[in-house]
Amino acid sequence: QVQPVESGGGLVQAGGSLRLSCAASGSVFSILSVGWYRQGPGKQRELVARITSGVATSDDRTDYADPVKGRFTISRDNAKTVSLQMNSLGPEDTAVYYCKETRAGGREYWGQGTQVTVSS
Repeated sequence: QVQPVESGGGLVQAGGSLRLSCAASGSVFSILSVGWYRQGPGKQRELVARITSGVATSDDRTDYADPVKGRFTISRDNAKTVSLQMNSLGPEDTAVYYCKETRAGGREYWGQGTQVTVSS
């Protein structure tokens, strides 16, 4: 079963940093993009950041939601892992963070999620 696995969540004080990782399972050749989403208490799931594969790693495109621009960075660590570096965290960033793979043919695979809690 293809399902990405998230790691790196936890509890951090406001102003702190966390780094989340998303590890792909199975073949990575069909992955078109990897996105990080989050769902806060009582909120809908929203896109945080996405990296879309280019011909080469240097051609990858990144997109960010406005609330995290300048604070979060999505990057490809290696062929199987995409990370989300989160800096200057605030209580508004508290959420369950999910990784989603979009593969050729439009297939989408979600991870189980990892909790991020930011205390004020």
